[in-house]
Amino acid sequence: MDQKKLDKQSQYWEDNFSSKPEMFGLTQSLSAEKSLKLFKEKKIDKIVEIGAGLGRDSIFFAKNSINTIALDYSLSGIKVINQKIKKNNLSNFISTKLFDVRKKLPFEDNSIEACYSHMLYCMAMTTKDLKKLNNEIHRILKPGGINIYTVRHTNDGDFKNGIHIGEDLYENDGFIVHYFSEEKVSSLLNGFKNITLEKFEEGKFPRKLFFVVNKKI
Repeated sequence: MDQKKLDKQSQYWEDNFSSKPEMFGLTQSLSAEKSLKLFKEKKIDKIVEIGAGLGRDSIFFAKNSINTIALDYSLSGIKVINQKIKKNNLSNFISTKLFDVRKKLPFEDNSIEACYSHMLYCMAMTTKDLKKLNNEIHRILKPGGINIYTVRHTNDGDFKNGIHIGEDLYENDGFIVHYFSEEKVSSLLNGFKNITLEKFEEGKFPRKLFFVVNKKI
C-alpha cells in the first residue's frame, strides 16, 4: 500500500473542487432521497454528513428541514457549500466544518441521531482506516442511531481497472476508489446491525453502488 499516494488524494480533490464547483451536478443524489424518507419515518431531524463534497445532499437535507452538520476535508468544497447556504438562506438548518475523517470525529459520545455519507467509504482509505472511522461513527451515535453510507461495489465496471493501489483500491483518472463486496460491508458491522443492503446505480457510466443502513446496537 502506497500511503503517500493515498495522502495525495486530498490535494487532488481540492484541485477538482476548486476548478469544477459543480462536478457532481446541481441535484441531490438518489441515496439522499432514500435517506430523507428514512429520516422522516424515524423522526430524525438532526444529522451529520461526513464527506459532504460540494454539498448537493447537505443542501437537499437542509431544504427539507433536516438540521445538517456538513464535514469535508476540502476547503474548496466547504467554501462552495457555504456559498450555497447563503444563496438559499439555510443558515438555520446547516453548518459546515473543515475536517479530515481519518481523525477523531469532533462530537461527544452518544450525541448524534444519524450519520450519512455518499461514497465516502469508497474513497482512498484502507480497511484499517474504514474500521477506525466506523468505530468513531459508532461512538458518536446515540443508542439506536443510524449510519447510512453508499459505496461502489465489486460489480462496478471500473473494479480492477486502472492502477492497483492495494487491497480493493484502484486508481482511475487520478481518483482512487475502494470497492466493496458484501463481505466487506459485513466486516464493518462491529457494534451495528444491518437494516438495509440494496444495490442501485448512479450516473451515465453507471456507477454501481450499495446503499447501506446500519443501526447502532
